[in-house]
Amino acid sequence: MLGVKLICCGKLKESFYKEACAEYEKRLQAFCRLTVTRVPESDLKKESEAIMGNVPQGAYLIAMCIEGRQISSEDAAKKLTELQNRGVSQICIVIGSSEGLHESVKARADARLSMSHMTFPHHLAQVMTLEQLYRALSINAGGKYHK
Repeated sequence: MLGVKLICCGKLKESFYKEACAEYEKRLQAFCRLTVTRVPESDLKKESEAIMGNVPQGAYLIAMCIEGRQISSEDAAKKLTELQNRGVSQICIVIGSSEGLHESVKARADARLSMSHMTFPHHLAQVMTLEQLYRALSINAGGKYHK
């Protein structure tokens, strides 16, 4: 089963974000071994050190950042299949704080993705990332979630 680690900066404070994340974390259990790690918000350099200290060795690293490439849910599903077919067993997705991600994290990333040209709160980005991961894995499993 695919291992997925989501590393986020900052603690979720709002109950609606916590509940939404918990729901997708629960749903994802059927499709992957999900680990969510939250590192403290700080200056970008300290955040980058905390992030990189939590990236599993050999993991395919995806940085969620505004200058990243936008892809469809179907393309995300295809990419996950492609990675698994290449023998990738661990994917790590990183979401920075409201200040974004340090250049060193983006430089290490195997891929940079963006959700939109619009700006979203980084806590909402956590929910959106979990939802899109669930959607992509559901597509790959032939589920009915994606219409």
